[in-house]
Amino acid sequence: MRKIIQLCLLLTLVVSASAAWAGSQIEEPLSNSVKALMQRSLSDKAAPILTFATKEEGQAWLHEMSQRLQKRIPDTAYREDFLRTVHYEASRAGLDPQMVLGLIQVESGFKKYAVSSVGARGFMQVMPFWVRSIGAKDHNLFLLRTNLRYGCTILRHYIDIERGDLYRALGRYNGSLGKPEYPNLVLGAWRKHWDYQPPSLAAPAKII
Repeated sequence: MRKIIQLCLLLTLVVSASAAWAGSQIEEPLSNSVKALMQRSLSDKAAPILTFATKEEGQAWLHEMSQRLQKRIPDTAYREDFLRTVHYEASRAGLDPQMVLGLIQVESGFKKYAVSSVGARGFMQVMPFWVRSIGAKDHNLFLLRTNLRYGCTILRHYIDIERGDLYRALGRYNGSLGKPEYPNLVLGAWRKHWDYQPPSLAAPAKII
């Protein structure tokens, strides 16, 4: 009985720790021009594709990222669809896909149906007020592409507000602007787990 109680306490601490950094963006009034820009960004219906210079480069990235993500998302087909969607949505928003993977790791631990104590939802822990502000009533923040589209659009908005300062933009995304903990966690996860240097596709020259 004592071991069961200890296990429950441990699980509670783990859940609390993982939820401590869940997104809690602060609702702020948007100008009509900004709102219209974000709404246009959400409206694109094109199918997610890997946006690389060559097919080989895309397959190399997908293979490497898939291996790193395998333990967190065991299903191969879903894992690859997830990665294609991350790369597409991040790239179209002008974000580094590997950085977005670091943010998702910190925000939700790659849990599709994660919900924070303040109601943020999904992989990128998007607050529901964004649907009211820039989306449509039928937008489901637990859907993969919808969640990533919102998350990347919102982060791009914060980067623009901060004139390219990713560190401060990450603070805004988490609702902790001015505090170093969250940006450091995201940047640390990015560098430690998702940093990627594409291999040379050309065969090395032989020295004779």
